[in-house]
Amino acid sequence: MLLVATKKVRKFKLTYRFIVKTSMSHDHHHHHATPANLTKAFLIGITLNIVFVIIEATAGFYINSLSLLSDAGHNLSDVFSLILALATIKIAQRKPNDQYTFGYTKSTTLVSLFNAILLLVAMGVIGWEAISRFGQNHALNGQYIAVVSGIGIFINALTAFLFLKEKDNDLNVKGAYLHMAADALVSLGVVISGIIIIYTGWHWVDSVMSLLVIGIIIFSTWGLLRESLRLSLDGVPTNIDLAAVRNYLIQVPGVQEIHDLHVWAMSTTANSLTAHLVISPEQQKNLLPTIHHDLHHKFNISHATIQLEEPGNPQQCLQMH
Repeated sequence: MLLVATKKVRKFKLTYRFIVKTSMSHDHHHHHATPANLTKAFLIGITLNIVFVIIEATAGFYINSLSLLSDAGHNLSDVFSLILALATIKIAQRKPNDQYTFGYTKSTTLVSLFNAILLLVAMGVIGWEAISRFGQNHALNGQYIAVVSGIGIFINALTAFLFLKEKDNDLNVKGAYLHMAADALVSLGVVISGIIIIYTGWHWVDSVMSLLVIGIIIFSTWGLLRESLRLSLDGVPTNIDLAAVRNYLIQVPGVQEIHDLHVWAMSTTANSLTAHLVISPEQQKNLLPTIHHDLHHKFNISHATIQLEEPGNPQQCLQMH
């Protein structure tokens, strides 16, 4: 009994020492402040897109252009997406409490998933309307379409440029960048539609271009939807090579076995890991800080919880039963 109690005390000290050290030296990883330039980029992007939605929707109703209306609807959803993304990034910085011990960082992945689903639903509605218009003759003003969409190219390209620097650091920012870049291409397609109508009078091109717009948007959004869904279900982030992580841990001097290895995203910017390592007591000293450092700098895993277990003592791990 004394031996078992001694082992439990040793195990508790190791865990306590690891928690204290990592919380003191890595606390800045838990609460990322939103860069001032990123907040400014969101505010500028939101303002520009609101103005353009008003212009595009007004012109679309005035000349009865489905391609302009569909793109206006898409840009309106982008406005909501930008607002939600910015609000969620701010909310995620709130500190954990007794009700939400992990904080609010998971909200960033949920908003990414919501925005992707919202966009796909909107495109489905617009696609149905485009198909129903085939065979109907709606006189359209190609010059209006070309001019309004030309404004859209400038606004969307400028907004995408604002997110270019931070797009690889946050899934929400990446989503905003991809949406704006796709919108610029979509606006280019609508300009082409307007030019075709001017010179040919083929008004059905408006519906065809709407379907092409929808196809491009769905294609650009699918990857965001898939990654957001993966992170919302606590799947391994696509930028984490789980096999490489497992190979690193098994090669740590003294480690004989690894089990209960889990990697998931706490937010769109922070990844977590838990694992049980079987290692002899004499090789456990000062091991955890090194592992934590390597996981953070080699694999972008900033939150790691490691349980050390002694060989030949399965009672230490209840998960094995």
